[in-house]
Formats: sequence, structure tokens, C-alpha cells
Amino acid sequence: MQFRTTGLLLLGAMALAASGTAQTPGAPPAIARTVIAATKLRSVTDVPVHFKAVSVTLQPGERSSVSAANGILYQISGSAEVAIDGETKMLNAGEGLFIAGGKAAVLTAGSGGSSTFLHFFLAPTADLDRPAEKAPAIVRELYRTASPIPDLKPGSYDLNLTRVTFPAQMPSNPPHHRSGAALYFILSGTGANTIDGKIEARGPGSLIYEPYDLVHQWGNPGNEPLIFLAFNINPEGVAAVLPGAPAKNQ
Repeated sequence: MQFRTTGLLLLGAMALAASGTAQTPGAPPAIARTVIAATKLRSVTDVPVHFKAVSVTLQPGERSSVSAANGILYQISGSAEVAIDGETKMLNAGEGLFIAGGKAAVLTAGSGGSSTFLHFFLAPTADLDRPAEKAPAIVRELYRTASPIPDLKPGSYDLNLTRVTFPAQMPSNPPHHRSGAALYFILSGTGANTIDGKIEARGPGSLIYEPYDLVHQWGNPGNEPLIFLAFNINPEGVAAVLPGAPAKNQ
């Protein structure tokens, strides 16, 4: 009888422990970041530079070429073969590639359907109106900065395209600014962008420019993940995102 009572007490304690474990909330989902393509630039202050973004579509088997400023491709749908200096790379949806300024690249759409991709440029002012991909490609300009990216300092910079995922119901992060600058393109979901205390919803297809002195916040109040691309430039060895507002003497 004593053995049975002890066993029942032990089982009860185990059940309570299991119940307590089940009720303990887990850690919130983390922000996921995937670098799609990246490079280092020895200098970005020789001439004023802008951000520019275009959308490009090729029909199956069509071929186009481009020779422009430093930029990064991001494949949205379909596939494309990119040939540079005798080397080829096949891009599938969600993949990207850096193309150095002045390099001639030949792009051929895959046979499985139309090929659509984004091309982000870090373009000198003199090259802003320079055509991107050539016909038969259908090119649509999505965005360009109205003025050169401000307050870039001498020295080397990191240039990258990163895909970022904010989990659902993520509160706004603390106020912060960029050490260089960034251009966002929202792929899916709707983000809450806070600037000067004003919150604005940003949905798929939105492009948001963040110069270094823009103090802002991002959150995801929705029930689905917020996924966006960040075309980012920052001084080498310096974090891309810094807390609070920039120093007054920056």
C-alpha cells in the first residue's frame, strides 16, 4: 500500500512538472537574415552615388546584356543564366549575384517560363539615366534616390543584398539609424515603419530608402512573416545598423 501511494505521488509530481513545462512560453521567433550576394568596394566617394532599382523580365529563351554600375541581381521567378568573363551561373528564384561596374554580363532566361528579377544599382550620378538590361528585356524602373547618398566617408565599404524575415506579431524594434544607407524592397507581408512617431504600413512591392540620418523603427504586427530585401552599404568593419540617432558631428 505504501508503495502504491508513493507511486501515485511520484506520478502526480511528474504530471505537474510536465504541465508546468508545457505552459512555459518559448522564446519568440528570431529575425532571420540571409545574405544573397556581397562584395567590398575600396571607395565610394570618388563621385556622388545613388541607389537605383529596376525590374527586368525576359521571356523563355530570350537573351539580354547589361554593362552598368555596381549592382546585385535578385531572381524573383523563373530562372536566368548569367555569363560574365566566360563563367556562367544559373539563378533560381530567391538567388542573387553581384555584377561589378563596367563588367559585361549576358543573361539568358530559362526555358521553364518567363524570368523576372530585380537589379539593384549603386550608380554614379552620371550613370543614372544609362539603360540597364537591353532589349528584348522589359525593364521598368522602380526607384532612384532624388539626390546622392549623403555622408559617405573615405574608405572601403561593404555592399550586400540581404533577405530579412521578421516573424509575425513582432513588436517594433528600438529606434536606430544606418551607418551608410539602405534600400528596402518588401517581398511579402506588411511591416510597420515608424518615423518621427508616425507609423506607416508598408506592403509587398514597397521600396523604402534609409539614409544614414533617418532614425526609424520596424515591426511586424501582422499574422504572417514580413520578408524584405535590404540593399545595404556600410563602412567596412562598422555595423550596418546603429542604435539611436547619429552623432551630431557625423
